[in-house]
Amino acid sequence: MPTDHRTRPLETPSVDTTVVVPTFNERGNVAELVRRLDEALAGRDAEILFVDDSNDDTADVVREVARTSTLPVRLMHREPDGREGGLAGAVAAGIAAARGDYVVVMDGDLQHPPELVPLLRDNAADVDMVVASRYVGAGDSSGLSSSWRRAVSSGSTLLARSCFPRRVGRVCTDPMTGFFAVRREAVHLDRLRPRGFKILLEILARHDLAVAELPFAFGERNDGESKASWRNGAQFLYQMAALRMGRMARFAAVGALGTAVNLLLMWLLLRETGLHYLPAAVIATEVAILHNFVLQERFVFNDLHDNRHRWWTRLFHSMLYNNADTLARLPALAFLVEVLAFPSVLAQGLTLAVAFLARFFFVSTVVYRPRRSPAEALADAAPEVDVMEIAPLQGASGPGGESRPGSRDGAPGPDA
Repeated sequence: MPTDHRTRPLETPSVDTTVVVPTFNERGNVAELVRRLDEALAGRDAEILFVDDSNDDTADVVREVARTSTLPVRLMHREPDGREGGLAGAVAAGIAAARGDYVVVMDGDLQHPPELVPLLRDNAADVDMVVASRYVGAGDSSGLSSSWRRAVSSGSTLLARSCFPRRVGRVCTDPMTGFFAVRREAVHLDRLRPRGFKILLEILARHDLAVAELPFAFGERNDGESKASWRNGAQFLYQMAALRMGRMARFAAVGALGTAVNLLLMWLLLRETGLHYLPAAVIATEVAILHNFVLQERFVFNDLHDNRHRWWTRLFHSMLYNNADTLARLPALAFLVEVLAFPSVLAQGLTLAVAFLARFFFVSTVVYRPRRSPAEALADAAPEVDVMEIAPLQGASGPGGESRPGSRDGAPGPDA
């Protein structure tokens, strides 16, 4: 039977740091990962906990490697009927079973450099969480296997930060990463509903945490194949909907009411004044913009009024964007009416629906962008650490075709 991480009692802390490694068919990476963690954490009070959902013999490899590791290595192998929540559920189960005061979460494929684990732990002393980010400072995401995956990752990051401007957007540039350190007491497991593979987003969205970031170079996979698939994308969208329906639902409700106001006023102008449909659409849109702004201030973004912009600045940004949106929609409106012979009010409704998501992103990230958090200010004031010196991009070529430090004998990476 599956064990629910929300009801499982936490282990009593007995070490400083637990490195939680969720694995799924990673037998070829276990030995090298443990070797590098042994070196990175030498002399530290730490343990490694593998949470394994594999269908191959990864669990047996972990048991074999544990015999010679200088660090304690523990294994939690979840049977098929107990793999609740996928990768995110594995991490939640690992946090519950961790014996450390601090937990470092990392992938088992060596795309997360083990050499950064001590740095993540040390920087977590003054905050709740430290995130290894591909999008800050010298961070690098080139280890993603294709330009398509990089584009999907960037788009997902934008969506997550837009939908959670306070808990995610202002504190974390890379909520899609799976490489972070967290003070275990800062995470309330009973709040989590892990699903899919983005546990960091789940934790951030359900907690108010003090977060710091360190840049890191996302490396190439050491062995095996990526587990990413279209199902992961579907799970991510489902996770986003479950986490964000509160604010986005209110935004959508205001938008729907504004659309009704827009279309009703346009219909009245066409009927009662005989205006051409284009100026009628513009007038109706201006009224709807003001209507929506008032309701958004009161019901949607009322918790973000402690940001850097006064209300009139927010109004200016809102008017500026929405009028630019109107200008962009007018050619589409004319095309639908003049070329495709759509009724003008129906065509206006269609163009408004298409513009909904873009408007939500802009309003949540620009109009109601929160102030910089104390953690961000502390991070800016702290001395810079050259993470590329500690954990260079493995197997990547530098200028002139020379191998970067950290690659072995100039050999190409496993995917070359």
